[in-house]
Amino acid sequence: MAADSAIDAGVYEAGSVFGRIWGRFVGFSQDLKLRSWRRALAEVCSEGLTWGALGAVGMLALAQPAFHATEEDWRDRVDLAVTFEDRTGVEIGRRGILQTDAVSLSEIPDHMKKAAMAIEDRRFYQHFGIDVLGTFRAVVENARANTVVQGGSSLTQQLAKNLFLSNERTLERKVKEAFLAFWLESNLTKDEILKLYLDRAYLGGGTFGVEAAAQFYFNKSARQLTLAESAMLAGMFKAPTKFAPHLNLSAARARANVVLDALVESGFMTEGQVHAARLNPATPVNRLRDGTPDYYLDWAFSEVKKLADEDKLKGVRSVIVKTPFDSTVQKKAEEAVDNNLRQYGAQYGVKQAALVVMEPLGAVHAMVGGRDYGASQFNRASDAERQPGSSFKVYVYTTAMMNGYTPNSIVTDGPITIGNWSPQNYSHGYAGPTTLMNALTRSYNTVPVRLGRALGLEKVVQTAVNMGVRTPLRINKALALGTSEVTVLDQAAGYSTLANGGFKTVPYAAVEIRDNLGNILWSHERDAPQPQRVVPPQAVGDMNKILVNVVENGTGRRAILPGLTVGGKTGTSQDYRDAWFIGFTGDLTCAVWFGNDDFTGTRNMTGGSLPAMTFHDVMTIAQAGIEPKPIPGIAPRGGGAATPVAASNPNEPDSAAQAGRLPRRASVVLDEIHTLMMRAAGATAGVAPERRASAVPSEGPVTSSMFVGRGLN
Repeated sequence: MAADSAIDAGVYEAGSVFGRIWGRFVGFSQDLKLRSWRRALAEVCSEGLTWGALGAVGMLALAQPAFHATEEDWRDRVDLAVTFEDRTGVEIGRRGILQTDAVSLSEIPDHMKKAAMAIEDRRFYQHFGIDVLGTFRAVVENARANTVVQGGSSLTQQLAKNLFLSNERTLERKVKEAFLAFWLESNLTKDEILKLYLDRAYLGGGTFGVEAAAQFYFNKSARQLTLAESAMLAGMFKAPTKFAPHLNLSAARARANVVLDALVESGFMTEGQVHAARLNPATPVNRLRDGTPDYYLDWAFSEVKKLADEDKLKGVRSVIVKTPFDSTVQKKAEEAVDNNLRQYGAQYGVKQAALVVMEPLGAVHAMVGGRDYGASQFNRASDAERQPGSSFKVYVYTTAMMNGYTPNSIVTDGPITIGNWSPQNYSHGYAGPTTLMNALTRSYNTVPVRLGRALGLEKVVQTAVNMGVRTPLRINKALALGTSEVTVLDQAAGYSTLANGGFKTVPYAAVEIRDNLGNILWSHERDAPQPQRVVPPQAVGDMNKILVNVVENGTGRRAILPGLTVGGKTGTSQDYRDAWFIGFTGDLTCAVWFGNDDFTGTRNMTGGSLPAMTFHDVMTIAQAGIEPKPIPGIAPRGGGAATPVAASNPNEPDSAAQAGRLPRRASVVLDEIHTLMMRAAGATAGVAPERRASAVPSEGPVTSSMFVGRGLN
């Protein structure tokens, strides 16, 4: 009772105290009722200060990670710059940055500095890092135009982004950018900020800073820039790729004229001073990219960056990379893709293609990532993930060969139902009991599904990964029929494992990496991991016998190379969206894909048509002049015992003399003559390849084709 009484008394007393406090607060608040405009202004300002302080604390908390970047030596930070050479040591291109700060701010022409400020930040010398008036003006202009016509970021904010942040469009990044702009203004002078901006801004063509851009676009130092040239460079600050003069000269000149208008509007120059620049616009030097293997270089640069990120280059940021690139094969690959799309693209409803040629142990000789690099820089060979269709069955059958099956093992080709799914062959008929050799040659669908269930799909996925497929695979009922996406590079690597005797293939572009003094920083032969055997020799030989039979007697007959043994497999995905052919000799593997970027289906195009035809065209040149190696486990042409599968040293060459083959140069010349004759004739353009009525295995989606023969070829 005492405790209960104490609690009751305590609660009552607390309530009384709270009531008195609340009464005093209400009385005090009543005294603050608005009585004049001064009181209203005071309350508004008070609320603004309160919420402003809370907002500042919140933004400061968000900006804390950005300030850690200022603790690094950001002034001396240098990005990667790479010069690439082909297999013979000839330079084929560059990637990364072209940057120099060798020109002081006082040496940069006054009109270059004014042009940059006029178009990017007119009040640069008046604001404290954020131009409030400029931001408000940009908001008004954008609202008036109903689109983004002006940016609101100050020059200091842009520098903060270039030095410390990424290009992501998020509120968090804008908060960090604002605080870092204040930090820069408090630690650097205005001239230092302007100099850093002019040295670090990206200006297209792989150049950073006005000095590097002046050298690249006009072949002169920034010290000698004319007003017209300065206006053109300043115009690229907003969108360097869109307004780069070597890519779109008319757009660059139009943008330069906008910069000249800004110079006059801002009061930096008069109309009379810019009149001559309007009449005589800048003309850049010829920087056409014709013949540059851009898709190959983009992929190779990404591979070199991985090595740099793993600290394999000993901190050196400017390097020279020798690659296995073959310019003859690359040129033919690009021509073959373009010619086949031009002649048959409309007939088949296909607009894109991708291709990779590599040695069986991974040295990539050529890469085509799309029809036109200028129209699309997306690399469909290394980055596009598409359904492989029947070309994925190789991993199922390889798993079978590794688990006791042989090419002569009998499996039933008949109806099968898994849940509510009943896969069928393209012909809607069944062969009954059949050998695995015949099943893959004719690309029956029910057989790999049965094998996948018997072996376990997890084993199939592991085999594919072990053989070189790096794209994550989704396990589902139809996995064995190639419904999980892969890249062209994945397929080239996977099939190369069979071409090299069973060693895992990892595609690579860097044979040797040197610094500018010639010191070897990294060598593939010395520093790369040794190839690991992932498929036993017997399984390799069995699979190669089947894949050679696919080309010679099955769906890949259009890939036959006279005088050479070729193994390979066709593939067609659901609704004819993707058509593949991946084939190999003892020397090279070539993976080809045709399809559309928007995933629309083609007009019944299968892997045995354009992909196999393209393989034939490219490999005819790639193999010319090469003393061919037999495919492991396959007897060379002209008789003899089958070539044993290498057991330990995949780098040891196989020898097989083959007489009567033309040297590469002769093959190239004949191929060029043939191409010119085809173009001159014009009669076959737009005509689909001939169809024979012979008993060639046919496939629809998830299988291959019945095309055989091809005009003059």
